[in-house]
Amino acid sequence: ALDDRIGCAVLVEVLHQLADSTHDLYFVFSVQEEVGLRGAHTSAYGIDPDVGIALDITPAADTPEAPKMAMKLGHGPCIKVMDSGMLSHPELNDVLIETAEEQDIPYQLEVLVGGTTDAAAMQLARSGVPATCVSIACRHVHTQSEMVDMDDVENAIKLLLAVLAAPIEI
Repeated sequence: ALDDRIGCAVLVEVLHQLADSTHDLYFVFSVQEEVGLRGAHTSAYGIDPDVGIALDITPAADTPEAPKMAMKLGHGPCIKVMDSGMLSHPELNDVLIETAEEQDIPYQLEVLVGGTTDAAAMQLARSGVPATCVSIACRHVHTQSEMVDMDDVENAIKLLLAVLAAPIEI
């Protein structure tokens, strides 16, 4: 049951390790993502953020029965390009990609053909919010046998800490 407990674990660890940030930060642990993004809708509306970064899992495509996609365990956190409910803000993705490359953090670009994430709700809050998602590749999504790679989890934490330590210019 890592969807989306692993996102919560990443956020908790970022909170533990975050020494300083130039940003006013809100960490939201929302509910009902799977049934309409309900928690993200109300949270993003109430906070009215300048940017939004959701955390989620995404299906890993590295086993024979997996859907044909590019994401794999052990290849770094996935930076969402798009899914069936949203297009990530390209300049915000550039910040994530440039930071990953500067910090030698492996990453993958995610295109998800079905489903969406809380970033879709963030984009539509109030007058719109530049939003994206950092996902952890996960095998056997929505089963009792979900599996992630701890290196991907640790690299997601490193990426978020590095992004939050500097100004986000978009």
